[in-house]
Amino acid sequence: MKTKEDAKKPVYFNRELSWIEFNGRVLDEARQKDVPLLERLKFLSIVSSNFDEFFMVRVAGLKAQLAKHDNEKDIAGMTPAAQIEAIAKRVHELVGIQYAVLNDELLPGLEAAGVRYVKPADYSAEQKEYLKGIFDRNVFPLLTPVRADTPDFIHGIINLRLHAAFSLKNENGETCAAVVQIPAGLDHIIEIPGEGNRRCFALMEDVVCVFGEKLFPGFTAESSMLFKITRDADRSVDEDRDSDFIVAMEEVLTARHSARPVRLLCSNNNSGLLEFLCSSAGLTARDVYSVDGPPDISTLNGISRFPGLEELRDPPWKHLPCADFPPEESIWDVIKKNDVLLHVPYQAYDPVIRFISEAADDPAVLAIKITLYRTSKNSPIIKALEKAALSGKQVTVFVELKARFDEEQNIAWVRRLTDAGIIVVYGIARLKVHAKVLQVIRKEPDAVRAYAHLSTGNYNDKTAALYGDMSVFTANKELTTDITLFFNMISGYSATMAMSRLVISPVKMKNKLLSLIQREIERSESGHPGHIIAKMNSLVDPEIIRALYQASKAGVKVELNIRGICMLVPGVPGMSENISVVSIIDRYLEHARIFWFENGRQSELYLASADWMPRNLDKRVETMFPILQENLKKEILKILKLYFSDNTKAHTLDSTGRWQRKTRKPNEKRIRAQEILQSKEEKRYALLERSVHTDFKVRRNSRKAAESAEGGAP
Repeated sequence: MKTKEDAKKPVYFNRELSWIEFNGRVLDEARQKDVPLLERLKFLSIVSSNFDEFFMVRVAGLKAQLAKHDNEKDIAGMTPAAQIEAIAKRVHELVGIQYAVLNDELLPGLEAAGVRYVKPADYSAEQKEYLKGIFDRNVFPLLTPVRADTPDFIHGIINLRLHAAFSLKNENGETCAAVVQIPAGLDHIIEIPGEGNRRCFALMEDVVCVFGEKLFPGFTAESSMLFKITRDADRSVDEDRDSDFIVAMEEVLTARHSARPVRLLCSNNNSGLLEFLCSSAGLTARDVYSVDGPPDISTLNGISRFPGLEELRDPPWKHLPCADFPPEESIWDVIKKNDVLLHVPYQAYDPVIRFISEAADDPAVLAIKITLYRTSKNSPIIKALEKAALSGKQVTVFVELKARFDEEQNIAWVRRLTDAGIIVVYGIARLKVHAKVLQVIRKEPDAVRAYAHLSTGNYNDKTAALYGDMSVFTANKELTTDITLFFNMISGYSATMAMSRLVISPVKMKNKLLSLIQREIERSESGHPGHIIAKMNSLVDPEIIRALYQASKAGVKVELNIRGICMLVPGVPGMSENISVVSIIDRYLEHARIFWFENGRQSELYLASADWMPRNLDKRVETMFPILQENLKKEILKILKLYFSDNTKAHTLDSTGRWQRKTRKPNEKRIRAQEILQSKEEKRYALLERSVHTDFKVRRNSRKAAESAEGGAP
């Protein structure tokens, strides 16, 4: 029974269940009939990928707590065991919905559009003969059967790799089991002879199950089943191994492939094999997700290569040039005059690549410094850094090796950058460097000047076409001086120094945020209601949440746009009635962190690399930077407010933890934030093109007039 004292305590949603509900919102987008079929399929794939990572890290961590008999409750009052049970219940529900959408809506919809997935039971004689040839020529040579009659065979099942399990019987009636890894290097979509005007395809994993008996001479394959195991990836590197940190990191990556199983995802057609695999992996029925369809939904995305399916996708949105960077003007001159805002993916990522590429080529540039957390495989930024170093410039790169699931690629970057003569720093003990900062030092006629780029998103040209992020190019001396101090701090033994504009975690950011919230409280208490608007990926930090509850009690209006986890409970009388929470799920992943504080008529607006989570504020090196230019502040605030008017792709959170999709009232104007942002950028670019065209005509006519005058002169 709750006491009066308990009733006064702040309340929180459970972190893990809140994250699961984010995937519920992604799944809800896959259920929308007005979303094109292949886009709906994409959202189903995102849910699968997200759950893979969730079980590898979060569920694995909870299971580790249970193994240690750690029954400590989380801030929401749930023990590890209670969380695991609640997670399993809700994820089973969502996976059931996921496959119902796939089987009842998407696959029939694709078939109606002329593309049919043919299951093994439905192969025609012609199709089966065709697939037998494919198997014999291309698949069979790649397969390696593994006997499953030893207790430790399960250790050879690689994390997240799709496998086929076979139940076998020999001539003497003896039974055994074997497993085969499905080749990752082949296209899983196999186009097969069609039916009239309809294209048909099979899945390679199905083909392995149908013809896999050839791998076992002397045995009959009585049955088969597809499966993949999710393993514990919640392992930390030994941070004390300074001299061989990369080797220690590689050991963690190797161990990840054979770590303790936490989940089994499988086709639902064989109870005998399922029981055998569960027993071998040490899993219970709660850990098993039997699905009616391909265990790896993402393989179906391969049908997008079929021609003529454009109408099944969203109409393309162009990533438009940033008008503030005219190609004929020096990038240094542009930034020297004004700060420039870049909003991707509505604007193309080209200015960032141009910034670093021109720095590499410019003989006046003396040094380049950058933080790299995640970047693309064939990164033009990496190539520019190598070019700069080879041309004699001093290049310093901080590569975060502990960026989860990008560790292997980042280790490769460290070695490649070091070979190019670049100063590479790749470790701060027990801290991840998640900041996104780039600085260029240039010798100019009047002085040595610093130029900088500060971003909410990674230096990754691929994700910049998919993630909504903001960044600023600046030559502001206060900011660039702070950035110099920042790089000294993370690359050497420099003590933390006071900064005038840049806010750093884990040193100052949480205290700064708390003081900004407190200032709104004090203004409200003195008769001037405060106002806070914040956009981020996740809100988890208890201190920040308590401060927001206090702000609500003081009358401060708090508007939160949270993409993923939200542990704050809105709309509770006497605690959070002045707080509202919305979430946008649309074609671009919302990734920008934007924080606005009204402060009377002297508002402050910040962009940041950090979410309001303990890991970001207490355990990572992050940056938060103010927008100092008034026109940029107004533009960003307008964008920020737009998200709260969205009535097409928005969900709202209530005090029970339920997210509800916003619906338009009768005669209410349709508002879709991402569509409006795209339209705004297209109009801005059209105006630019007309301006350039008009300017060209004026110059051409002036030239003709001058030539005419010269021709008519005595």
